[in-house]
Amino acid sequence: MEELNGRMIACQILITGLIARVANDQPDPLRFLSEFRDEIRAVVSGIRIGGALDADRVRIIAQQTVDELFSLMKPPSPPSE
Repeated sequence: MEELNGRMIACQILITGLIARVANDQPDPLRFLSEFRDEIRAVVSGIRIGGALDADRVRIIAQQTVDELFSLMKPPSPPSE
């Protein structure tokens, strides 16, 4: 399990770096990060989670992970419902 967690953390770091690189190439990096994060949060909110006993908990953890990925680049937006 520790190996899987290590690989997931490595993937998160890689993805965060790629997003930051793309944002730096944009004329308005902060706006790009905000829009991209909002799109990812919308995807997490709308996908069907199968095979989980508690799909709502999985969704909450996924949203928190998205916020963590972007937290170093931009503070999270207030939750919208």
